[in-house]
Order: sequence, then C-alpha cells, then structure tokens
Amino acid sequence: MGIVTRKQSCAKRKPSDSMRIIVIFFVGTALGLIVGVSLPTMSISKVKLNLPSINLSCIQQKYTETTSSSQDQLPSDPSKIWVPTNPRGAERLAPGIVRAESDFFLRKLWGRPSEDFNSTPKYLVAFTVGYEQRMNIDAAVKKFSENFTIVLFHYDGRTTEWDEFEWSKRAIHVSVRKQTKWWYAKRFLHPDIVAPYEYIFIWDEDLGVEHFNAEEYIKLARKHKLEISQPGLEQRKGGPCWNMTRRREGQEVHKEAQEKPGKCKYPLLPPCAAFVEIMAPVFSRSAWRCVWHMIQNEFVHGWGLDFAFRRCVEPAHEKIGVVDAQWIVHQDMLSLGNQGEGQTGKAAWRSVNQRCGMEWGMFRGRLTSAERSYYKSKGINYTDLLVHNY
Repeated sequence: MGIVTRKQSCAKRKPSDSMRIIVIFFVGTALGLIVGVSLPTMSISKVKLNLPSINLSCIQQKYTETTSSSQDQLPSDPSKIWVPTNPRGAERLAPGIVRAESDFFLRKLWGRPSEDFNSTPKYLVAFTVGYEQRMNIDAAVKKFSENFTIVLFHYDGRTTEWDEFEWSKRAIHVSVRKQTKWWYAKRFLHPDIVAPYEYIFIWDEDLGVEHFNAEEYIKLARKHKLEISQPGLEQRKGGPCWNMTRRREGQEVHKEAQEKPGKCKYPLLPPCAAFVEIMAPVFSRSAWRCVWHMIQNEFVHGWGLDFAFRRCVEPAHEKIGVVDAQWIVHQDMLSLGNQGEGQTGKAAWRSVNQRCGMEWGMFRGRLTSAERSYYKSKGINYTDLLVHNY
C-alpha cells in the first residue's frame, strides 16, 4: 500500500514539477546573461590564479611584496624607529644611542667611565715594525709627545718583547705576520676609528729623527695649511728619489720642485708638486678619510698612492707640501723586504720589489679606468683633462 500510494502521488505531481523546472531554467539563464554582461572581462591567467591549486612562485612573490611594503611603511609607523640618516644598518636605532665613530683611547676596567682619563691624545702615529728595529723605533717614539696615540703594527709576530720600553705599555699593538703598513692601515685605521685625531702619521720603521719634533711639525703644517705632508728628507745612501721630497735648508716648507727633464709634464702635478712619498706621510683627518677609501685591499705595498694623494685635496699644489724645518733621514734598512719569499732563484727582497712595481701598474690602470668611466658618464672627454696625468 505504501509503495503504491507513493507511486500515485509522484505521478500526480509530475506536471507541476516539470513546469517549475522549466521556469527555474529560463530564470537562471536570464540572470546568467545579465551578470555575464555586467561583469568586466577576466583574463584566463587571472581565472587560473583563482583555482584551488598551489602556485609557489606566486607565494614567493607575495611574500617579497609584503616584506618590502612593510619595510617601506616603517618611516610612517610611529610605533617603529626608522632613521634613514643613521649609518647604514643602524636605521632602527634612536639617533641618541648611535656611536658611528670610535678611538684607540685606553680605558680603565674600574671606576666611572668619565674618570678614565684627564685628557685624550689629539694625534696618532702608526709604525709598521719588526723587533730588530726596536732601537730605531724607540728613538722615533720619543719624538712624539703624550698628545699622540702610538700604534705599532708588528709584521714579525713579536709583541711582548717590546715591553722593555715603558711607552710600549700604553701603545696599541697589532700583530699579523708578513703584512705591510698599507695592509694594516686599510684594516685598522678606518676613518671612523681614527676620527678623534686631528693628524695621522703613517710611517716606516727606518727613519732617523734626530732633527725632528712632532709638535713643532704640526705647528708648521697648520701654519701653511697642509692637509697632506711629510718631513723634508735626507738619504743616508745617495739622495732621495724625488727632488720634491728633498729637504731644503733655510726655509720652513716647500710645495713645488724642479725635476729632471721629462719627469714632469705639468709643473703643478706630481712629482713636481702636489706630491709626498708613501714613506712618511702625514694626513689631516679629512684628507685621511678620502685616502683610506682609495687604498685597494689587494695592493699591499701602496706604490702609486703617493701620485694619487692629490685627488683628496683641492687645490692640491697648495695643500700638499714638505716641511723642511723638521726633517728626517731615510736609513734604507732592508727589513720587511726580507720577509718575502724568493721565487725562480730571486732573492726575497727582489720578489717583493717586483710585486711593488706590479701593484703600481695595476693601481694606475684601475684609477685611470675608474676616472674614465666617471667622466664618460658625465659626457666629458677624458683625454682633454689634465686630472689623469701623473
């Protein structure tokens, strides 16, 4: 009975159900047409992005966009610190806590920091040394007052032995075997480290200083507005390589010289002017900041730098000079040169000297290429300029 009744009821509702289905079909079709016309056309690629599939590249791109957008929003977010004028990497710090510069001042392990010292050195002198030259360095250091921080770069690894000298106990000692002063300077005399010092002396170890006084030297450098300088030079054997660095008697300072024919194409360019040697240069704070950036990491001997010092001051022929009234003697001792290794039957010092010359050529080529590229980017004909001439 139940089954028959259900069949009969179903049979009775068929006409109305069919009509309802037909009406729904037509209404749905009409609505579909209206919606389809009203919506903007969608590209196939956009439709695909809406499919329930995992697109890793899309996720990665979205993550990158989110990260960079949040980075960009940091300056406008008042709850986050973001100071773009801070040193690179310190943008998230409040400016009052940032200390971008440091020093070599020796501090106590006890007491209040403000009581560590009564005064601080105003100048710095760095020597690259081997223990065998200790007596010469001892004599040199005594020419520098307590206004100087003393830095010794040890190329032979011997440091503790220097404590036989009382001044060594307050000096800064850096020891790395078989390296040169320009290697040390690039890595340990960063401008932000030596920023407190008004003048930076970067000297060889084989200099006679009987006629030199550092405080008097600085007075003359200031008086004549020298940003890069050196003491007048006398040579124990023969004469100095360049007339520009040769000491002149009876005067305080000179800034120009006459060289042998062919050595100076232009009288206001090296080696006739705007020139001191890499043996015993003295830099003002601002000049050293520029020169440090010009030192190449892999060119350890520094040959050619002295011809390029002039790029760091303007006008160079007025701000680079030789202080004659405070002079030194180059004693020409083979020390660091003997730290090299002989190659193809050559003596160690000859192999070192060969590298020096090679570095000079490479540095000059690199500098020329850099300046040519710069002027080309500015639409300036490089060959018409004197700036690239040595």
